[in-house]
Amino acid sequence: MANTQGPQGNHDPAGSTQMFRAFVDEAPQGPRQAAASSGPRIGLIVGVVVAIAVVAAAAWLALK
Repeated sequence: MANTQGPQGNHDPAGSTQMFRAFVDEAPQGPRQAAASSGPRIGLIVGVVVAIAVVAAAAWLALK
């Protein structure tokens, strides 16, 4: 196998970066964005509910 990235300086790293950016721009973003934005929101809601339950349990034990 030939080494095409030799010391001749023919390798252009910006070309592969431009091709990668074009690929990312063309990728569908619909369902993945919805799932990514709803994930932290669900975790936040569950965390708030758990925190309220812990505070309520501590208050109930303190007043018992």
